[in-house]
Amino acid sequence: MAERIKTLKEFYPYYLSEHKNGTSRLLHFIGTTLFFVFLMGAFLFHNMWFIVACPMAGYGFAWVGHFFFEKNKPATFKYPLFSLASDFILYFEIVNGKEKIFRD
Repeated sequence: MAERIKTLKEFYPYYLSEHKNGTSRLLHFIGTTLFFVFLMGAFLFHNMWFIVACPMAGYGFAWVGHFFFEKNKPATFKYPLFSLASDFILYFEIVNGKEKIFRD
């Protein structure tokens, strides 16, 4: 990735190439699920501490996946918004069956 990526459409294939390991994808999926659970908790219980837990859950699980299973550096550090958007895209592609956690 020598040139700076300018669009999400360009970024997403790179994102997928950095998320090939099934265990890492599972950890991303768990973290993103917890993100949504904590977000709902903040609104349901009117407790903003749940908002604090959102990024900790999402990034905590994802970074364990990158550092220990993918053995790469999270794209969040260089492309924070594209990376966050791609996390959600991958999550919903997994939920809808378009992508798999564990590839064949």
